[in-house]
Amino acid sequence: MAFGIAPAAHATERTRLTIYTALEPEQHAPFKQAIEAAVPEVEISWVWHQTGVLTDRILAEREHMQADMVLGLAATSLIAFEKLGLLLPYEPVGADRLRKPFRDPTAPYTWTGMDAYLGVICLNSDLAQRQRILTPTRWQHLLRSEWKGRLVLPSPVMTGTGYLLVSNWIQNMGEDAAWAFMDALDQNVVAYLATGSGPCEEVANGRHLAGLSYDMRAALLKEGGAPIQILVPADGVGWELEAFAIVAGSHHIDLAKRVADWAASRAANELYAQTFAIVAHPEVSNPPSTYPPHIEARMAKNDLSWMAENRTRVLAEWTRRYGAKAQPN
Repeated sequence: MAFGIAPAAHATERTRLTIYTALEPEQHAPFKQAIEAAVPEVEISWVWHQTGVLTDRILAEREHMQADMVLGLAATSLIAFEKLGLLLPYEPVGADRLRKPFRDPTAPYTWTGMDAYLGVICLNSDLAQRQRILTPTRWQHLLRSEWKGRLVLPSPVMTGTGYLLVSNWIQNMGEDAAWAFMDALDQNVVAYLATGSGPCEEVANGRHLAGLSYDMRAALLKEGGAPIQILVPADGVGWELEAFAIVAGSHHIDLAKRVADWAASRAANELYAQTFAIVAHPEVSNPPSTYPPHIEARMAKNDLSWMAENRTRVLAEWTRRYGAKAQPN
């Protein structure tokens, strides 16, 4: 009879938790590592796409939801899901310590904000200097004839960044004036890109003179040596929150709640602060030196509920007017 030492028992088999996300792909590995360290019983399985595409997918799956959680998606999308009863009521441990705008204001509580992102203009400094282009300081300055064929924007159908820009113009200019502005702006636009970061990356590479993108992508590109200026129009910039929630009907609710507790924690916010300047926890901030210091003062009035309620209508009208220039998915 052979005697031997029995193999050490494996750690408890992990449970796969499916999380739908619009986080940038480079964020997936560090987020997965942090979540699995905090909740060792789970194995994170990401399903990724741009905000607009992922929002439409979840709405299409509403009768047979495939996700356990949504994390890193626009709060306006989660508000729309909340209204349809697609989210599990749950307030994470520690959520009461977060900044008020990042907390679900309606009962029952279902979603929690993580970070904020804002619309900015990326300008290629080298090209602007060579071509003697005046620096735009207000949105209307992008309507000048000298900008014709020199602008790239994010598609609001595909991206949260594109939608926050369009929403800002409508909410703060008024509906008729905003569409008139966008009609004129479209005359200067080369294309509407399929990612929120794409316009600034195109500008950084010298392919276009200027592009509309979001704050931290621009700041990180500039920090990496890209020849860009980050412009924050004086008449106000639109903004949006990334948020998380548990999906109603998740088969792993207890584990999802533990992940949600982590996502509301200071440690999680310190991770968010590596890629976003404005995060939910009031004591966490780590903006790069290239981040515009005056940007929070220029955040425009914004009604997230309005954005959620009007998304389908606004995107249908935008597509009718400008969809021919939209880059395919």
